[in-house]
Amino acid sequence: MKLLRLLFLSSFLIISGNSFSQDSSPHFNVDFETFTLENGLNVIFHVDKSDPVVAVALTAHVGSAREKEGRTGFAHLFEHLLFLESENLGKGGLDRMSARIGGSGANGSTSRDRTNYFQTVPKDALEKMIWAEADKLGFFINTVTEPVLAKEKQVVKNEKRQRVDNSPYGHTFAVIDKNLYPEDHPYNWQVIGSLEDLQSATLADVKEFYNKWYVPNNVTLTIAGDFDTEQAKEWVHKYFDEIPAGEEIERQEKQPVELTETEKLYYEDNFARLPELTLAWPSVYSYHEDSYALEVLANYLSQGKNAPLYKKLVEEKQLTDQVQMFNYTSELAGQTMLQVRAYDGTDLDSVQRAIKETFAEFAKNGISEKDLKRIKAGQETRFYNSLSSVMGKGFQLAQYQIFANDPNYINKDVENILAVTAADVKRVFEKYLYNKNYVATSFVPKDQKDLALEGAIEADIIEEEIREDAEAEVNPNAEVTYEKTPSSFNRSTEPPYSAAPELNVPEIWESRMPSGLEILGITNSEVPLVKFSLEIEGGLMLEEPGKIGVSNLLANLMTKGTKNKTPEELEEAIELLGADIRVSAGEEKITISGSTLARNYSETMKLVEEILLEPRWDEAEFKLVKQQALSQIKQQDANPNSIATREFQKLIYGENHILSNQIVGTEKGLEKISLQDLKTYYRDNLSPLNATFHIVGDIEKEDALDALKSISANWPPQQVRIPELSQPQKPERSQIFFYDVPGAKQSILRFGAPALSATDEDFYPAEVMNYRLGGGGFASQLTQQLREGKGYTYNIRSGFYGERNTGPFMISSGVRTNITYDAVKLIKEILEDYPLNYNQEDLEITKGFMIKSAARKFETLNSKLGMLSDISNYNLDHNYIKQRENLVNNISALEIQELAEKYINPEKMYFLIVGDAESQLEKLGELGLGTPVLLNKEEQ
Repeated sequence: MKLLRLLFLSSFLIISGNSFSQDSSPHFNVDFETFTLENGLNVIFHVDKSDPVVAVALTAHVGSAREKEGRTGFAHLFEHLLFLESENLGKGGLDRMSARIGGSGANGSTSRDRTNYFQTVPKDALEKMIWAEADKLGFFINTVTEPVLAKEKQVVKNEKRQRVDNSPYGHTFAVIDKNLYPEDHPYNWQVIGSLEDLQSATLADVKEFYNKWYVPNNVTLTIAGDFDTEQAKEWVHKYFDEIPAGEEIERQEKQPVELTETEKLYYEDNFARLPELTLAWPSVYSYHEDSYALEVLANYLSQGKNAPLYKKLVEEKQLTDQVQMFNYTSELAGQTMLQVRAYDGTDLDSVQRAIKETFAEFAKNGISEKDLKRIKAGQETRFYNSLSSVMGKGFQLAQYQIFANDPNYINKDVENILAVTAADVKRVFEKYLYNKNYVATSFVPKDQKDLALEGAIEADIIEEEIREDAEAEVNPNAEVTYEKTPSSFNRSTEPPYSAAPELNVPEIWESRMPSGLEILGITNSEVPLVKFSLEIEGGLMLEEPGKIGVSNLLANLMTKGTKNKTPEELEEAIELLGADIRVSAGEEKITISGSTLARNYSETMKLVEEILLEPRWDEAEFKLVKQQALSQIKQQDANPNSIATREFQKLIYGENHILSNQIVGTEKGLEKISLQDLKTYYRDNLSPLNATFHIVGDIEKEDALDALKSISANWPPQQVRIPELSQPQKPERSQIFFYDVPGAKQSILRFGAPALSATDEDFYPAEVMNYRLGGGGFASQLTQQLREGKGYTYNIRSGFYGERNTGPFMISSGVRTNITYDAVKLIKEILEDYPLNYNQEDLEITKGFMIKSAARKFETLNSKLGMLSDISNYNLDHNYIKQRENLVNNISALEIQELAEKYINPEKMYFLIVGDAESQLEKLGELGLGTPVLLNKEEQ
C-alpha cells in the first residue's frame, strides 16, 4: 500500500513559437452514470470498451483530518488492515484472488481527506471485485484481532522509517504542517501519524474509528471500463444493499488558516548533504476559484528556464540548480510551497534574499499573455494524461464527487484551468504570497546550522531510538474465532468468472526511413495525445572509463537550446504546444521522449529535429548541467537507498567494468570532462542506423511518418561500433558486504548475483519462476513472510534486471535496524527452500496471474510505448504476448524448480547491507557467510 501525497506537480520541459496549442480541441467528454443505494453508498459507472479491463475503486471520505489528537495515523493504518482479511475472503484472501484473476494488485492510498482502495482487473472478474469490496465495507472489522493489529503497527512503523526517518529531508512536511496549522487543526499532524500514537492504539480505538467512518453513506464506489451497466447494478445491489448505513456524517467546514507572524525553524538532518530552504504560505482548499490561478503562479515562477525564480537563483545568483514551487490543496485548506535545495555550503539567507528580489520584480511585471498561454497548454496536456487509463478516470470521478460534490467536474475542470487570466495570477500573488507571513524551514547537514536562516529556532522533531529486541514477536496467523456478520445469503463462496475476455494485442505498424531509422507505431484515439520515444543505442556503454558521465551530461545539455533558439526560446516553443520533450541517458541507450497534444504533433517533431540535429553547445549551460550532476552525486552520497544501488552495481560487475558505474558519474570524473568531450561523443555515437522511433496515440501512420521525413533526411547515417562487453559471473561463494551509515533507522538490503540478459531465452521463464518468490507483490513468499508474517519491512521484492547485457537477480528491501540479522537469515532460508517447496498450487496461481493479466498490458499509452520499446530492444515478435501465453500454459512445476536452482542460488550471492554498523555488523558474522566486509572502513 502506498502513502500518496500529491504534493509535487510534474515539471515538464515543454516547447514552438506559434498558436497551435490554443486551437480548439475536439470536444473531449467522459460519460458516466451515478446512483445511490438506500444505505447511502454512492456509485459511479463509466463505460470504456477500448480494453477488456475494469477498474474498481472504493473511496472512503476519511483521512487523517478525521482523526483525534493522540490517535493519529488511524486512517492510514486502516489502509493497511483492510487488505489483510475479511470474513468471507479469509486471511490473505484478497491477495490470493488478485493473483488468480490477473489483477494489477490490491492497492490503496491515504491523504488528509480520503482513503481509497483500488485495482484494475480483466473484465471477467468484475463480480469477484464487487464481492470483495463489499466484504471490506460490511464484513471486515471482526477479523481484526490483537495479534493482527500488533503486526500491522510494525509494518506501518517500518513505512515511516523508510519514507521519513531514514530519508534526507524526510521530516520537512511534519515541521511545516505543525507550525502552519494550529494544534486543533486537522492538518496539524501527518497522514502517517506518530509512532507513539500508533503504538498506544488499542483494538477498541481502532474498531471505533472503523465503525464511525467505514459506512456506506461515507463511501463512493467507482467502476470504470468494459462492462455491462445493468449487470453491474445487479451485482452492486446484491452485495452492498444489506450493509447498514451509519450515523449521518456532516461535511467538515472549510478551515483556512492565517499566520500572525512568520515562523523560521531549522533542523540538522543526519542524511542531508545540502542545505534546503522550504517556505509555506497559507492558501486555499481544493477547487476554490483561486486554486487555478495559484497553480499557474507556481508554475510560472519556478518551472523552466523562463521562470523568474530560475533566472534569479540558478542563473544569476548561482545558488542552486533547481527551484520547486507548488500549490498543495486539500479539502479544508491549502498551502503554497517553495523549495530550494542549495549548493553545498550555501547560506540559506542568501537564498531567501534572492526569492524576495524575485517576488518584488514579479509584483511590478506580472505574467505576460504568452507565458500564460504556454502554461495553460501544458496543464491541458497533463489533464488529459491523468485520464488516459480507466483507473485514472475512476479516480477523478470519485475525487470530484467527494470534494467538489459534482462528478461532472471531470468534463468542466479543464475550462477552469483555461479560464485563468493574467490579472488572476497577479491578484492571487498579492493576496496569498507577497509580503505575507509564512513558515520557513532550514534543513541543513549535521554541524552546519550556521547555514540556516537567521533567527531560526530548532524544530521539535522526535527521533526514534532503535534498540535491540524493542518490539515483541507477534503471530498474526494464530487461530482466532469471531462471530461472523449475518447475511441474507451465503457470501463465503467466491463468485464465478463471467465470459472470458479475448486478448486483443494492439495492431503495430512499422516502417524504415532511407536513413536507416526504424519506426514502430500504434494508433489509439482514446485521448487526444501522442507519446513518442527515439531510442539511440549507446549510452554509458560508449563512454571512456576515465570520464564517466559524458552521455548523461550530453542528454541534459541537448534540451538547453538549439543552434537557432536560446534555451529560453526552445523551452517556450515546447510549452506553447502543450508538449514535453526530455532527453535521458541510460546504461545502453540515449532516449529522446515526450508527449504532445495530437493536433501539435508535426510542430513538436520539428523541435525534436532541432534538439537532435542542431545542438547549441552553450558553455554556460554546460557549466550548469555539470554543477547539477555534482549536486546529484552529493545527494546520492547521503541517501542509503542510492548508496545501496551504487555499491551493489560495483559488486555485480566488478570495479573495472563500464556497467559498474552510475550514469551520473563521479566527482573526480566530472572534473575531467570538457564540452569538447560531449561534442566528440555526439559526433561519433549518434546515428539513425542504431536508432528506433516509437509512437503511440491519436495519429495515423501516414501523418506520423510525414513529420519524421525531415529528421531522416537531415540525419546522416554512420556506422557505430557497439562494444561486446564481458559478462559478469556469479561469485564462487556468498559473502556479506556492509556499508556503514551511522544512526540509520533502517537497514537497506540488496542481495543477488549476475543472472540473465533480457534477450536470453530463459529470461521470461525466470520471471515466471520469480512470481511466487518476490515478483508477485502480496502473492509472493518474501512479502508474505517478512511483511505479513513478521512485520519486518514495509516492502520487499525480487526480480531479474537484465537488458541487452547480463543483469542481476536482485532482492531489495528496507528492514528495521534491530532485526537486520533476523531478516537476512529468513531471506536466506526462503531462497534455500524455494526450489524445494514450489508446488502445483504455486504454479496454478502463477499461471492464473501471468495469463489473465495480459488483458491489462496495453491499456495506457505508456504501456503501449513500453511494448514497442521491448520489441525493438530485445528482438521480440509483434505477437510475443501470445507466445509468452503459450509458454506459461505449458511450463511445469519441475521446470520452475530447475530455473530456481539455476538462477537464485543463495550460496553464490552478494549480500549487501547499508545501515548502522555499530549495532548490526558483528552479529551478521553468525550467518555462516564469512566475516562481513565493511566497504567504507576508511571513511570511518
